[in-house]
Amino acid sequence: MSGDPSAGAGAPGSAAARRRLTAPWPAGDVQHRLLLLSCLPALLLGLSRSSDVFFSSEPRTVCANRSRGVDSPSRPNTLSPSENASGLAECQCSHWDFSLDTGMVRNIVTQWNLICKSSWKVHIARFSLLVGLIIGYLVTGCLADWVGRLLVLVISVFFVLVFGLMVALSVNVTMFSTLRFFEGFSLAGVFLALYVTRIEISQPNQRFMITMVATLIAMGGQLLTPGLAVLCRNWPILQAIIICPYIFMTPYWCIFPESLKWLVATHQLQAAKDLLLDFTHKHRLELEDDVKEFLSELDNEPKVKPQKTFILKLISTRILWKHILVLCVTSLAGFGIHNCFAKSLMEHQENVLSNFYTHYYVMELICIISCLVMCLLVSLIGRRGTLLLFTILTALAALLQLGLVNNLATYLQHPFSLVFSCLGLFSSHSMGNLSIFLCAELAPTVIRGGSLGLVLASAGFGQLTAPIMELHNQKGYFLHHIIFACCTVICIICILFLPESKGQNLPETMEDGDNYPRQPLISVRRAEQPLLPNTELKRYSGLMPHPNPGQSEAAPTANGTSPT
Repeated sequence: MSGDPSAGAGAPGSAAARRRLTAPWPAGDVQHRLLLLSCLPALLLGLSRSSDVFFSSEPRTVCANRSRGVDSPSRPNTLSPSENASGLAECQCSHWDFSLDTGMVRNIVTQWNLICKSSWKVHIARFSLLVGLIIGYLVTGCLADWVGRLLVLVISVFFVLVFGLMVALSVNVTMFSTLRFFEGFSLAGVFLALYVTRIEISQPNQRFMITMVATLIAMGGQLLTPGLAVLCRNWPILQAIIICPYIFMTPYWCIFPESLKWLVATHQLQAAKDLLLDFTHKHRLELEDDVKEFLSELDNEPKVKPQKTFILKLISTRILWKHILVLCVTSLAGFGIHNCFAKSLMEHQENVLSNFYTHYYVMELICIISCLVMCLLVSLIGRRGTLLLFTILTALAALLQLGLVNNLATYLQHPFSLVFSCLGLFSSHSMGNLSIFLCAELAPTVIRGGSLGLVLASAGFGQLTAPIMELHNQKGYFLHHIIFACCTVICIICILFLPESKGQNLPETMEDGDNYPRQPLISVRRAEQPLLPNTELKRYSGLMPHPNPGQSEAAPTANGTSPT
């Protein structure tokens, strides 16, 4: 076992500071198994998140027999709530023939005839999962800081199984939307608890790569969803197939330990000692010197009441709240403008991209390439530099698409719009995901769950703009794109004030987060010297008083000191 030192703001000689610096955590095979178990559920989360596309996709419809009893030629269905009365009159039909592009035979639209006057219910069904995720991030994040990461994970898995299976038994769209909300709430708890756990059990040089592995596994689940949809053919079966594997996560209560960092940061010292002894005994690990020293420090500490921190205390901080606010805006802009680029790609799609599967896999392929490039850039220029680079690319793609494409010749508009849309999808995906990861590293352990919940909820609000625009029949889309483009430009300036967390230890307390070191974006070479010596600089700036007229300035001696 080896120690994962954590930055502290206490006095160097205090027991609290020594404890934070020497708190050990399992390394080697045991740690690798825990990290693998924390990454595997990302496959199920990817399946759950991508299922909305198949549950609520709009079918192509044909009226087989109108209410007048006369056969009529095929007509497309889709009418939005904003259509006029003459348009609604065309929907008077007693029997519809549906055809889905997703490879399924039945989804919620075809099962409950959510067309014409009832088409608005489809958008509500799409809202339900996202709204559940947003509220779930806020609530479970606070609970993770209050009752622990492990308890939130286990309870969330239980409710995912309950509500997820009940969704498959829905008898109407109202029941479906309500249960889907609670399913999203529970999925948010699973995602957040696993995300925080991976961050806190990883070594500083492992945190980003482990997070990216989990992200790529989730994208693998999204790539598998179309195949499952074709095999299942029916949405209740697909929902059951996605939810049932969560039952394999129930033994995590016995496998996963509670976060040692969280126990120590909240002064639950006896629980931390019991956890460490039980973990070493269960895995038959020998107590190394750092573990014995850590246990002896815990024995010498006086017994105090656990000190848990609520997320509202973030308001009283000096700098930390600014970091979290910047990351909230960055994640909101990143995921919000991602939908704008996706909409632009769909507007100009022709031939190959008009196919559902081609468009779906092209979107996923862009996101996968974005993650791989992000891994390379983070290793070269760090988290903050990579986030700044992707934000600049996102802003450029948005502004060029808004201002340049419309002024080009007709035959140039399509290729340039396609290039800018792909570039925007590529950069905005990394912009949003890197904002979430940077928040998990900058937030102190005592409020890491709540802070991460705020940033994830902001990202959810950005994703929620897509179904909102669809509900309003894409009215105001251009203004929507302009607003997010302006937010992205503002984020470029704000990111410069964020600290770099690459190679840094996780902050433990609020003071640690408020005093997080912030290095310059471009490090100054040690060989570079100022043009004037320090004494000359002080005298020139007025910080050093000039000698009195009757006093002569003391000349320095050969060894650099002034004569007495």
